[in-house]
Order: sequence, then structure tokens, then C-alpha cells
Amino acid sequence: MAFILSIETATPVCSLALSDGPDVLGIRETTEKNSHSQVVTVFINELLKESGLKPGDLDAVAVSRGPGSYTGLRIGVSTAKGLCYALDKPLIAVDTLEAMAYGMARMADENTSLPLLYAPMIDARRMEVYTALFDAQGKKVRDVQAEIIDAGSFAAFREQHIICLAGDGAGKCSQVLVHPNVYYLQKFSVSSKYLVPLAFDRFRNGLFEDTAYFEPYYLKDFVAGVPKVKGLREE
Repeated sequence: MAFILSIETATPVCSLALSDGPDVLGIRETTEKNSHSQVVTVFINELLKESGLKPGDLDAVAVSRGPGSYTGLRIGVSTAKGLCYALDKPLIAVDTLEAMAYGMARMADENTSLPLLYAPMIDARRMEVYTALFDAQGKKVRDVQAEIIDAGSFAAFREQHIICLAGDGAGKCSQVLVHPNVYYLQKFSVSSKYLVPLAFDRFRNGLFEDTAYFEPYYLKDFVAGVPKVKGLREE
């Protein structure tokens, strides 16, 4: 069908998958902190060798576009763009939260009295998360936003829906967001395997990015901190 390499580096998880159409041929991933730049090319080589393919055999490269970690997104996108340039292959971008919601829907128990909505969450520090809401068909019902979670979060939806939360930003919310219609999906982890069907769908429909101008979706502007120097004080 189509050999696609999918790269997921938007969170602390570094995950790569090689697929043939919708079928995963191999996957490599690690949760080791700050390892993305060290392992991403190693994973690519291992996946290709394991499948008996050469880089030129790829039909496209897919990447998780964000939101998420500035550094992680830059590593993933620069790797994907470099491959596409070198191999003259199309670039596919998949929304990180959309892919997470797809994975959540395959883990959650949908036998509920109210319709389910999925709220994938990526940690954005303190009580803020990057999140959106998706229905069981993967349709976005509330746009992506950086949101500070409190007791009133998702109030407009949770009376008529079951809100399912997951991701590395969800755990810190469990103490402040408590409601009978809100539950937390345990043991969910971001993975490139959730990019695969979405990337293949975009491939079939010719939904490719302009490799030269494509940039990650950071959602918030990057603000560099100024390191403090001991022994100095502000005037």
C-alpha cells in the first residue's frame, strides 16, 4: 500500500512507527528523559533494517505537529523535514491531540449512559495543559487551547457527556477536577502507533504539507528564561 514512517516527539515519549498502509510493521519508543535527539535516528535505522527496507522505499514521512514540548517538536519536525528533503518524499502532519484521542477511544469503555467526549491532555507546566475535546468519531467539538484546569473545567459539556481525560497532563488534574461525569483513563501513553491510521488517511487523500514552510504547532510563544546568578541582586 504505502510505507510511512511516523514520528511522535511532542511529549516526553519518543516514539516511531513504520507502517504499510494502516498496518504497523514495527515500533520503537522510550520514555527516557531528554533522549529524543539521541535515539530518533537510531530508531529509524532499526525500523528500516528490521523491515528489510531502505530509506528510499518510504512513500511518506508523518510527524506529530503539536502542541507539545518546544524541544521535542523541533526535533521531530526537523528530522521529518530532513528525510523528506533528502528522499524527495511528501510530509504528512498529524495533530498530536487528535492522535491521542484516537488512541484513547480504543482503550476507553464506551458502554456508558451518556455519550463520551475525549480530552487528551499534554502537560504545559503548573496547572496548565494543552487540550481539546473530541467525540467518539474523532470529530473535534472544542478547539485546542492552553487551559488552566480547575473545578469548573469542561462545565459546559460534562452534564450531558462523560468526559474522559488522559495524557501526561491529566494526572495533576485529578485533585482539582472531580465530577461524577469525569473519569481518568489510566495507563494511557502517547504513541506513534496512533499516528498511523490518521497519517494513512491523509496520504490517501493527498493531504501533504509544504516541506519548506511547515512549522510545528507550538500553540504558545516560546519564552526563554533568564538564568539567575548567585550573589547578584536586582537594583
